[in-house]
Amino acid sequence: MQLVTPGLVLREVKVGESDRILTILTPEHGVLSCTAKGSLRLKSKLFSACGLFCYSEFTLFAGRTLYTVDDAQVKNVFHGLANRLDAMALAMYMAEVTLMLSPSGKEGETLLRLMLNSLYLLSEKKALPRKIKAIYELRAVSEAGFMPNLLCCRECGKYQGGSFCFDLTASDLLCEDCAAKQGLAPNLDEAALTALRHIILVEDRRVFGYTIPPESQRLLNAVAEQYACRQLDKTPKTLEFLQTVLE
Repeated sequence: MQLVTPGLVLREVKVGESDRILTILTPEHGVLSCTAKGSLRLKSKLFSACGLFCYSEFTLFAGRTLYTVDDAQVKNVFHGLANRLDAMALAMYMAEVTLMLSPSGKEGETLLRLMLNSLYLLSEKKALPRKIKAIYELRAVSEAGFMPNLLCCRECGKYQGGSFCFDLTASDLLCEDCAAKQGLAPNLDEAALTALRHIILVEDRRVFGYTIPPESQRLLNAVAEQYACRQLDKTPKTLEFLQTVLE
């Protein structure tokens, strides 16, 4: 069976001297594993299109356990990633988060679009890495079915004003007073809460379009990372290195 699909290479593993096993994210079929024979040879027609974080049009044939890449044509290469350690570390982290979420069907299309937009902004230095990271964490886990309840304080119904606690266990909000009654401390100021709602709730094309003070972004970053790791049930292996790079 032949399958022609666009896809983003999220992982590559060298096999032998010239072969690679690729893990690609596609819009209709989610995550696919493929063998790209001879793709490490410089003269191979697959060499460029099968590189890590290449977005290409793949022609695949189904095998017993893996697809085989018959042809691949480059659609986009994010050249700016290779020039900066923080950019490549963040790209690797986002790829691992995506693979841990194992998107399929419509989720694959949504996460592919989010990943491509994130890589573009990162590669072209159009947004700070920490901002991209927080947006990706929150949006990716929400699109994968872990959307929190951000309407209002679950106890008193307060919508805004002052600090709030995003309860990581219950995936909802408590105002400062209600949080104190339950022995919890606020972890979001008003600007960070507004940004959190924006990231989770707006349409795709607007998700990166917010501005908040650095301290508010710091609070949002911490909540986003903690929430993502909790929903993934474990900490991604790439996170520790990324944290050292972003310090």
